[in-house]
Amino acid sequence: MRRRRRGAELEAALLEAAWDELVAVGYEGLTYEAVAARAGTSRPVLYRRWPAKRELVLAALGHRTPPLPDAPPDTGELRGDVLAVLRLVVRRMAELAPVRQVLAAETDRGTDLSAYLASRNRDPGGDWMRTVLDRAARRGELAPAAPLPDRLVTLPVVLTVHDLLVAHRTPAEADLEEIVDELFLPLVRRGSGGG
Repeated sequence: MRRRRRGAELEAALLEAAWDELVAVGYEGLTYEAVAARAGTSRPVLYRRWPAKRELVLAALGHRTPPLPDAPPDTGELRGDVLAVLRLVVRRMAELAPVRQVLAAETDRGTDLSAYLASRNRDPGGDWMRTVLDRAARRGELAPAAPLPDRLVTLPVVLTVHDLLVAHRTPAEADLEEIVDELFLPLVRRGSGGG
Protein backbone atom coordinates (compact mmCIF):
# COMPACT_ATOMS: atom_id res chain seq x y z
CA MET A 1 0.00 0.00 0.00
CA ARG A 2 1.29 3.45 -0.93
CA ARG A 3 2.17 5.71 2.00
CA ARG A 4 0.13 8.91 2.15
CA ARG A 5 2.21 12.06 1.69
CA ARG A 6 1.53 15.13 3.79
CA GLY A 7 2.80 18.65 4.37
CA ALA A 8 6.04 19.67 2.70
CA GLU A 9 6.53 16.26 1.08
CA LEU A 10 3.13 16.43 -0.61
CA GLU A 11 3.60 20.04 -1.65
CA ALA A 12 7.00 19.27 -3.20
CA ALA A 13 5.48 16.36 -5.15
CA LEU A 14 2.66 18.60 -6.40
CA LEU A 15 5.05 21.35 -7.48
CA GLU A 16 7.33 18.87 -9.26
CA ALA A 17 4.31 17.48 -11.09
CA ALA A 18 3.22 21.00 -12.07
CA TRP A 19 6.74 21.78 -13.34
CA ASP A 20 6.83 18.54 -15.36
CA GLU A 21 3.42 19.28 -16.85
CA LEU A 22 4.47 22.85 -17.68
CA VAL A 23 7.52 21.50 -19.50
CA ALA A 24 5.43 18.90 -21.33
CA VAL A 25 2.46 20.99 -22.50
CA GLY A 26 3.15 24.67 -21.75
CA TYR A 27 1.16 27.13 -19.69
CA GLU A 28 -1.96 27.14 -21.85
CA GLY A 29 -2.13 23.34 -22.01
CA LEU A 30 -1.55 22.76 -18.30
CA THR A 31 -4.60 21.39 -16.46
CA TYR A 32 -5.28 20.52 -12.84
CA GLU A 33 -6.38 17.06 -13.95
CA ALA A 34 -3.04 16.33 -15.58
CA VAL A 35 -1.01 17.72 -12.68
CA ALA A 36 -3.05 15.70 -10.18
CA ALA A 37 -2.56 12.54 -12.26
CA ARG A 38 1.21 13.11 -12.40
CA ALA A 39 1.32 13.65 -8.64
CA GLY A 40 -0.92 10.66 -7.89
CA THR A 41 -3.51 12.78 -6.10
CA SER A 42 -6.82 14.53 -6.76
CA ARG A 43 -7.73 17.94 -8.16
CA PRO A 44 -9.20 19.18 -4.84
CA VAL A 45 -5.78 18.72 -3.21
CA LEU A 46 -4.35 21.15 -5.79
CA TYR A 47 -7.25 23.61 -5.65
CA ARG A 48 -7.01 23.89 -1.86
CA ARG A 49 -3.44 25.11 -2.14
CA TRP A 50 -3.57 27.01 -5.45
CA PRO A 51 -7.10 28.09 -6.47
CA ALA A 52 -5.90 29.45 -9.84
CA LYS A 53 -3.63 27.87 -12.45
CA ARG A 54 -1.42 30.96 -12.42
CA GLU A 55 -0.80 30.51 -8.68
CA LEU A 56 0.11 26.86 -9.18
CA VAL A 57 2.56 27.72 -11.97
CA LEU A 58 4.10 30.56 -9.94
CA ALA A 59 4.58 28.20 -7.01
CA ALA A 60 6.18 25.57 -9.26
CA LEU A 61 8.57 28.16 -10.71
CA GLY A 62 9.43 29.38 -7.23
CA HIS A 63 10.07 25.82 -6.13
CA ARG A 64 12.40 25.04 -9.05
CA THR A 65 14.16 28.40 -9.52
CA PRO A 66 15.23 30.18 -6.35
CA PRO A 67 15.35 33.98 -6.61
CA LEU A 68 18.58 35.66 -7.50
CA PRO A 69 20.33 37.50 -4.66
CA ASP A 70 19.40 41.14 -4.08
CA ALA A 71 22.87 42.30 -5.12
CA PRO A 72 25.58 40.92 -7.38
CA PRO A 73 28.33 38.85 -5.80
CA ASP A 74 31.19 40.78 -4.21
CA THR A 75 34.46 38.89 -4.60
CA GLY A 76 36.59 41.90 -3.73
CA GLU A 77 37.81 42.54 -7.27
CA LEU A 78 36.28 43.62 -10.58
CA ARG A 79 37.30 40.56 -12.59
CA GLY A 80 35.95 38.16 -9.98
CA ASP A 81 32.69 40.08 -9.64
CA VAL A 82 32.02 40.06 -13.40
CA LEU A 83 32.81 36.36 -13.66
CA ALA A 84 30.52 35.63 -10.71
CA VAL A 85 27.66 37.52 -12.39
CA LEU A 86 28.20 35.60 -15.64
CA ARG A 87 28.21 32.28 -13.78
CA LEU A 88 24.88 33.23 -12.20
CA VAL A 89 23.46 34.06 -15.64
CA VAL A 90 24.55 30.67 -16.98
CA ARG A 91 23.12 28.88 -13.94
CA ARG A 92 19.78 30.71 -14.12
CA MET A 93 19.43 29.99 -17.83
CA ALA A 94 20.15 26.30 -17.16
CA GLU A 95 17.50 26.24 -14.41
CA LEU A 96 14.94 27.75 -16.75
CA ALA A 97 15.93 25.79 -19.87
CA PRO A 98 13.07 23.27 -19.62
CA VAL A 99 10.42 26.02 -19.61
CA ARG A 100 12.22 28.78 -21.51
CA GLN A 101 9.76 28.82 -24.44
CA VAL A 102 6.78 28.81 -22.11
CA LEU A 103 8.23 31.73 -20.17
CA ALA A 104 9.14 33.65 -23.32
CA ALA A 105 5.52 33.47 -24.46
CA GLU A 106 4.33 34.84 -21.09
CA THR A 107 6.91 37.60 -20.63
CA ASP A 108 5.21 40.20 -22.81
CA ARG A 109 1.62 39.55 -21.73
CA GLY A 110 1.55 41.85 -18.69
CA THR A 111 0.16 39.12 -16.43
CA ASP A 112 0.94 38.22 -12.84
CA LEU A 113 3.12 35.47 -14.26
CA SER A 114 5.16 37.94 -16.32
CA ALA A 115 5.52 40.27 -13.30
CA TYR A 116 6.75 37.34 -11.24
CA LEU A 117 9.28 36.40 -13.90
CA ALA A 118 10.62 39.95 -13.97
CA SER A 119 10.99 40.01 -10.17
CA ARG A 120 12.76 36.62 -10.08
CA ASN A 121 15.30 37.44 -12.73
CA ARG A 122 16.14 41.07 -11.98
CA ASP A 123 18.66 42.75 -14.26
CA PRO A 124 22.19 41.41 -14.05
CA GLY A 125 22.85 43.00 -17.43
CA GLY A 126 22.32 46.59 -16.36
CA ASP A 127 21.74 47.21 -12.67
CA TRP A 128 24.07 44.50 -11.43
CA MET A 129 26.88 45.39 -13.78
CA ARG A 130 26.65 49.07 -12.80
CA THR A 131 26.87 48.00 -9.16
CA VAL A 132 29.94 45.89 -9.95
CA LEU A 133 31.59 48.82 -11.75
CA ASP A 134 30.71 51.27 -8.95
CA ARG A 135 32.30 48.93 -6.41
CA ALA A 136 35.42 48.65 -8.55
CA ALA A 137 35.69 52.45 -8.77
CA ARG A 138 35.32 52.77 -4.97
CA ARG A 139 38.10 50.19 -4.51
CA GLY A 140 40.32 52.17 -6.89
CA GLU A 141 40.36 49.54 -9.62
CA LEU A 142 38.89 51.97 -12.15
CA ALA A 143 39.72 55.63 -12.60
CA PRO A 144 36.78 57.98 -12.01
CA ALA A 145 35.36 59.04 -15.35
CA ALA A 146 32.15 59.84 -17.14
CA PRO A 147 29.53 57.09 -16.92
CA LEU A 148 30.19 54.22 -19.29
CA PRO A 149 27.72 53.58 -22.13
CA ASP A 150 24.99 51.04 -21.41
CA ARG A 151 26.15 48.82 -24.27
CA LEU A 152 29.58 48.52 -22.71
CA VAL A 153 28.20 47.92 -19.22
CA THR A 154 25.95 45.09 -20.41
CA LEU A 155 28.45 43.59 -22.89
CA PRO A 156 29.53 40.55 -20.81
CA VAL A 157 25.95 39.52 -20.02
CA VAL A 158 24.76 40.11 -23.60
CA LEU A 159 27.59 37.96 -25.00
CA THR A 160 26.88 35.20 -22.50
CA VAL A 161 23.14 35.23 -23.22
CA HIS A 162 23.92 35.22 -26.95
CA ASP A 163 25.88 31.99 -26.54
CA LEU A 164 23.02 30.45 -24.59
CA LEU A 165 20.03 31.58 -26.66
CA VAL A 166 21.32 32.25 -30.15
CA ALA A 167 24.30 29.92 -30.50
CA HIS A 168 22.55 27.27 -28.33
CA ARG A 169 25.65 26.42 -26.36
CA THR A 170 26.57 26.79 -22.72
CA PRO A 171 29.72 28.87 -22.34
CA ALA A 172 32.56 27.11 -20.55
CA GLU A 173 34.55 28.86 -17.83
CA ALA A 174 37.26 29.61 -20.42
CA ASP A 175 34.63 31.35 -22.59
CA LEU A 176 33.52 33.52 -19.68
CA GLU A 177 37.13 34.38 -18.87
CA GLU A 178 37.73 35.35 -22.51
CA ILE A 179 34.72 37.67 -22.48
CA VAL A 180 35.95 39.33 -19.30
CA ASP A 181 39.72 39.40 -19.91
CA GLU A 182 39.94 39.98 -23.65
CA LEU A 183 36.90 42.16 -24.29
CA PHE A 184 35.24 43.71 -21.27
CA LEU A 185 38.07 44.70 -18.93
CA PRO A 186 40.25 46.36 -21.61
CA LEU A 187 37.27 48.38 -22.86
CA VAL A 188 36.13 49.36 -19.37
CA ARG A 189 39.62 50.41 -18.32
CA ARG A 190 40.03 52.48 -21.46
CA GLY A 191 36.55 53.98 -21.03
CA SER A 192 37.22 54.93 -17.42
CA GLY A 193 40.49 56.61 -18.31
CA GLY A 194 42.61 53.76 -17.01
CA GLY A 195 44.58 53.32 -20.24
